[in-house]
Amino acid sequence: MTWITVIGVGADGLQSLSPAGREVLKNAELLVGGARQQGMVSDDGLASGVERLTWSCGISAAMDEMEKWRGKSVVVVASGDPLSYGIGSSLSRRFDSADMTIIPYPGAFSLACARMVWSIPDTTTMTVHGRAFAALNLHMRPGARIVALSWDGETPKILADLLCAKGFGASTMTVFSNMGAADEKRFEGTADGWSHNDVPDLNTVCIDCVAGPDAEFWPRTPGLPEAAYQHDTQITKREVRAVTIAHLAPQPGQFLWDVGAGCGSVAIEWLRAVDGTQAIAIESDDARSDVIRQNADSLGVPHLGVIMGTAPNALSNLPDPDTIFVGGGVSQDGVLEACWDRLTIGGTLVSNAVTMESQQRLMAFGGSIDAAFTTLAAARSGNVGRLTALRPMMEVLQMVVKKT
Repeated sequence: MTWITVIGVGADGLQSLSPAGREVLKNAELLVGGARQQGMVSDDGLASGVERLTWSCGISAAMDEMEKWRGKSVVVVASGDPLSYGIGSSLSRRFDSADMTIIPYPGAFSLACARMVWSIPDTTTMTVHGRAFAALNLHMRPGARIVALSWDGETPKILADLLCAKGFGASTMTVFSNMGAADEKRFEGTADGWSHNDVPDLNTVCIDCVAGPDAEFWPRTPGLPEAAYQHDTQITKREVRAVTIAHLAPQPGQFLWDVGAGCGSVAIEWLRAVDGTQAIAIESDDARSDVIRQNADSLGVPHLGVIMGTAPNALSNLPDPDTIFVGGGVSQDGVLEACWDRLTIGGTLVSNAVTMESQQRLMAFGGSIDAAFTTLAAARSGNVGRLTALRPMMEVLQMVVKKT
């Protein structure tokens, strides 16, 4: 039986609420919402004796309290579309769909695209509300149209600086604040000339990307050139990396361990390849761990987790992965065994080895679990005096195995 109703409201409060929505509010026994949303609902529109609950105690604790009201009329007031980066998504993970009814209001993406006359399917939508701003770097490309939910009034300037740093300073930025309210405002400018310092906290940023002659942007397909990364030569070469990611085969919802991550290139390209993936890079060197974080930010996947430690000990407290790549540490005692033990059923383990010692270790371990092996060899052209020749790179032994 439905006992939770989630009502989306705009910046204009309850003015745009449907008669059905008003009736739901009138019959609420528990009203749940943030302080701003609660402030939109006066006691006059509610039944006498209704109780109020805010998220100030934490979302998890608030949902625990909601559970105590099961079978009664619980109404959650949310901003815009509750299922678009809203509280509706959190509620859907806790409560069954049969428990809830959603009454949406047009969200910020719909409202902003309508004002810009941009097709929503052709527009990249993202949020930096409570998230790392560097995620914008993933989406920059010539001609891209991006709509981003802001964290506060400083967000447009921060995003403008990111655009400039990547050579997209000529990009047009349009910022809408308090969309739908009487005090709605529009701010316009270019990233390299952004000077508005009076943008209200509730705002949405629209970006029409224009690349300068030195703009830096990369495809999301694996096999980026080494120049895309900071590194100390400890990097899986692009030819090998492309094959490695193909075998790791990222899918939405999957979780990767990148063990002995070096500069983080495999984990970073895993995350870039498919939305909705997660990854943790495990690296024993402190300086390289910092470089991994810098590379993740630069390439637009700041949500990459970085663990500074040595496998297998560093793996003990991590969640079990769906997929594992072992680059460094192959010859370290217990690393491959620990990874195989923690890999979930149906998951894939890929490992590369260059030195004879690590190749021997890999073949011995792989032979015990019926793994498949491939030798990867590549050569790159280079000058030999006035002529050109192919210079072979070090051969790589690759092991691939699926756990059944």
